[in-house]
Amino acid sequence: MARNTQVPADHNAPAITRILAEYVAKHPSRGWNDAVDHEAHRTFLNWLGCAVGAAKHEAADAAIAAVNELQPAPQATIAGRSERVDMASAALVNGITSHTFDFDDTHLKTIIHPAGPVASALLALAEHKGMGGREVVDALVLGIDVACRLGNLVYPEHYDRGWHITGTTGMLGAAAGCARLLKLDAQQTQMALGIAASQPIGLREQFGTMTKPFHPGGAARAGLMSALLAAKGFTASPRALEAPRGWAQVVSTKTAWNEATDELGERFEISFNSYKPFACGIVIHPSIDACVQLRERGVRPEQVERIELKVHSLVLELTGKKEPADGLQGKFSVYHGCAAGLTFGRAGEDEYHDDIVTRPDMVALRRKVVATVDNSIDEASADVTAVLTNGERVHIFVEHAIGSLQKPMTDAMLEGKFSSLAEPVLGAAKTKQLIAACWGLGQASDLRALAALARP
Repeated sequence: MARNTQVPADHNAPAITRILAEYVAKHPSRGWNDAVDHEAHRTFLNWLGCAVGAAKHEAADAAIAAVNELQPAPQATIAGRSERVDMASAALVNGITSHTFDFDDTHLKTIIHPAGPVASALLALAEHKGMGGREVVDALVLGIDVACRLGNLVYPEHYDRGWHITGTTGMLGAAAGCARLLKLDAQQTQMALGIAASQPIGLREQFGTMTKPFHPGGAARAGLMSALLAAKGFTASPRALEAPRGWAQVVSTKTAWNEATDELGERFEISFNSYKPFACGIVIHPSIDACVQLRERGVRPEQVERIELKVHSLVLELTGKKEPADGLQGKFSVYHGCAAGLTFGRAGEDEYHDDIVTRPDMVALRRKVVATVDNSIDEASADVTAVLTNGERVHIFVEHAIGSLQKPMTDAMLEGKFSSLAEPVLGAAKTKQLIAACWGLGQASDLRALAALARP
């Protein structure tokens, strides 16, 4: 017996699988302005710094131990580690480490972290094949464009349903980028996207665990394998993205088809990428920014009776953990974020160590944070008032946090963030060399030299 479906299928959707495949395969090299090209270099720099910084995390140790059970061939680098593994495993592990600290890039319209899946797959493939940096930059721009355009197509209904959109679009961006890097034609690229469409990865239930950063890693590996399969003649539905039982209509009740194709080749989604100054979920950033500003105005934790925090409902839905038990959980606690911003004047990875999150003074301070929902406040804003023990009230309203498109991190700030992450792993001299190599990515003749710099 036929079952009723909640939303009628759209049998007349545009052929976006074919359209995007032709775009990826045929768009000219550096077919965009200098600002877009520079943003690609900023994205790569930020991604690699995050990956190197988390290289010693227990999640990386566990992932590499599991990968080594497969006895992988030494084809590609794991950033920040001495080990080399097969390129699919390198894509997996680098995708994991790039997102472990929750410090990676964010496409704010969709909350996608696009570089994790795409750049992780591209570096592994480019290193193994000895490809040049210009090819990688082209593939990065186009792969991120595909992932984020498809995210625009289904967001927010897809995300609200419980999918982790970084993983569920990332395998498509990684497949597109790798197809471009392998110089697949439009038909082969269409097959790569089709293969990847059957591999959406990531549930929001996993937030606060090691499996959340697995999502971009798994997406990177899936996208890379999809392109390799397509290159060898493996087939998929040519309508895998738009068909009634294809990716978009299965994972979302919203299918704004025009979002995938409007201004294709003229507007590049990497232009809307942002970078985090704080190592946690993006919706916490305005609250942290406000508390940092409170500290800059002379407010100290010992003076505080309570912190009145007004935020959009999404903030507490995603980051409402009042009593985080460790660093990973702390990244999903707006309460800890406020305490860190006021105590340290920052919220980098050091402020999310387990011993900081569980420190008695931090526990006491975050219990003074009284958070209430006010949906008249945008999810990218925060209203914070410190009520002091002497009765004084100090108010800060953050409309756009540092790191947003309206208040972007400068190149110098990104370099500082990279250094803080990479120097403990690689040392100061090698970190400086690696930063220079990232800025020179588009001129690199062979990615193997850059990959070698990323190894201790």
